[in-house]
Amino acid sequence: MTTKRAYKERFYPTTEQAELLAKSFGCARFVYNNTLRHRTDAYYKNGESISHADAEKRLVPLKKEFPWLGEISSVILQQCLRDQQEAFKNFWAGRAKYPKFKKKNARQSIRLTKAAFNYRDGQLFIAKSREPLAIRWSRELPSEPSSITISKDYAGRYFVSMLCEFEPKPMPITAKMVGIDLGLKDLFITSEGEKSGNPKFTKRYEHKLAHLQRKLAKKQKGSKNRAKAKRKVARLHAKIADCRMDASHKASRKLINENQVICVEDLAVKNMIKNPKLAKHIADANWGEFVRQLEYKAKWAGRTVAVIDRFFPSSKRCPGCGYINESLPLSVREWDCPECSSHWDRDIAAAMNIKTAGLAGLACGATGTGILA
Repeated sequence: MTTKRAYKERFYPTTEQAELLAKSFGCARFVYNNTLRHRTDAYYKNGESISHADAEKRLVPLKKEFPWLGEISSVILQQCLRDQQEAFKNFWAGRAKYPKFKKKNARQSIRLTKAAFNYRDGQLFIAKSREPLAIRWSRELPSEPSSITISKDYAGRYFVSMLCEFEPKPMPITAKMVGIDLGLKDLFITSEGEKSGNPKFTKRYEHKLAHLQRKLAKKQKGSKNRAKAKRKVARLHAKIADCRMDASHKASRKLINENQVICVEDLAVKNMIKNPKLAKHIADANWGEFVRQLEYKAKWAGRTVAVIDRFFPSSKRCPGCGYINESLPLSVREWDCPECSSHWDRDIAAAMNIKTAGLAGLACGATGTGILA
């Protein structure tokens, strides 16, 4: 069974390619913002809803009014309007807020379909450019890309993400099953008592980051020195993000390789991150991304991830007799069960309870509310 997977690689454009990409980013941003303004004004002034087809028809008069839009591939402009339509769909479905205008100094990206790029002999060519992209390949592509996304981050780095079809190979079946409890002192604690530790990359670089931000604050706005200082801050943020993502990938891969079933608790990270005292630490722990990686890697490897309900009292429950404490403050890291007198580490007990609940849910085939498979 084939599925689609994006392969992201870094590349280093030539001067000509960098100029072409800068034009492409700018034109795509202009069309996106212009169309968003048109749709917003049409709704508030006339109560009119502009469809995607009507938005695409506006491209022709826009190109006549602004001839420089013709200097790039028309596919880029069409795809940015499709992205906007998807943003509106998410807004109407209640999954996202109203689409925002794109900023020049933010992350830039464009998407190209097969009509605007060519992949041959392990090289990738984009429309309006004769030379292939100088990609630093980390692996071979399993198939020819169906679409590519070129992006430039805050630190000025260029990446290309190629959507390819590949056939996942299930891993050998193992009898090992585990429950994990996500935390801050340790990123995860297993039902077997293993504690992963937490590298805390934000805290590791916070002094250097504060130093660079103070230097940035002292620079004159609009000056070249301020732009250089801003780029240094962005590079450090990118390094922290890369380290965090690398740690999440290694941890999730280890769990997938070793276990047939992984039970984890469903956490409302968006709500938890509103806590001003813990927001920075929760964001640095990367819980949401970690669980997301577990889920898609499990599908590829033929593993199972059982997600239990977030209101299940995993920390308050005794794994031995099932006794549930009425209250258990976060400051209490170890406790004794008043029923069976067992001594428990809070996190390990939670992981054991998560495993029990997850396996019970899989055995009963429970879905929807409560225990999720």
